[in-house]
Amino acid sequence: MVPSPTAPAACLLHFDDERAAAQRLAQASGLPALEIARHRFPDGELKLTLPVDASGLLPERAVLLRSLHQPNDKLIELLLAARAARGLGVQHLTLVAPYLAYMRQDIAFHPGEAVSQRIVGPFLASLFDAVVTVDPHLHRVATLHEAVPAAHTVVLSGAPLLADWIVQQRPGALLVGPDGESAQWVAQAAARHGLDHAVCTKERHGDRSVTIQLPPVNVQGRAVVLLDDMASTGHTLAQATRLLLAAGAASVDVAVTHALIDVDALAALHAAGVEQFWSTDCVAHPTNTVLMETELARGVQQVFSVSGL
Repeated sequence: MVPSPTAPAACLLHFDDERAAAQRLAQASGLPALEIARHRFPDGELKLTLPVDASGLLPERAVLLRSLHQPNDKLIELLLAARAARGLGVQHLTLVAPYLAYMRQDIAFHPGEAVSQRIVGPFLASLFDAVVTVDPHLHRVATLHEAVPAAHTVVLSGAPLLADWIVQQRPGALLVGPDGESAQWVAQAAARHGLDHAVCTKERHGDRSVTIQLPPVNVQGRAVVLLDDMASTGHTLAQATRLLLAAGAASVDVAVTHALIDVDALAALHAAGVEQFWSTDCVAHPTNTVLMETELARGVQQVFSVSGL
């Protein structure tokens, strides 16, 4: 298929529920934003209609924006959209997934468990030439490419921009990670502005049961910001907050890249003593204060450059 002479060289595809984020990314990247129409049949099946040009085609290069919180229906959308796009003239397809789902479980903890990362990662790599994401939740895997073996993968971080926000709101704050896994993001954020930082230790007893131990640092009278890649149940953050306040912290706020936390869990955090809860817009949430479109556009440009596009 030969694209129309008037067709753009590349486009940004998105769905209606991410229209605002897509418009911001389109402006930052210089790509025209084109919306994929969805129809849900009574039995739950999806029908997608891609925004083709007058010739019935899409540009040879396309970027699909889809943040993968609440991921199950979205994975079917990606399957349908990516396969359809290939048939409509797309030669190079990039997924921009600010939040990347199913990365947590990389081993089987019990016999018979499906290792979701090893299934979903290759599935995405089979659909897309490149994947751009922010702070993927990887444990025993060193690189995103090991989990998602696409031709090109780009990992961005929300920590530096969160740090910029934190120093405006709490100058001289002490950054604290709620567990060892948060150390990389706390270190990034602290280094950007020369902030003091430390990391708690955590022992997990189940999905909703953890024991936290504060690091050996004096928090007396200090503004503390708990920083992590995500918040979901909020139990770890709540326990750390109570311990920090008991140890004399003047205030405790929370900053995360991915706000997966619901209204009740957020209320419980505030009840535990959290003053402000800040997040990036990688996951749409009422607490979004840091916008990531400039970083995401940089990731897309990196893909295009590496791919020679």
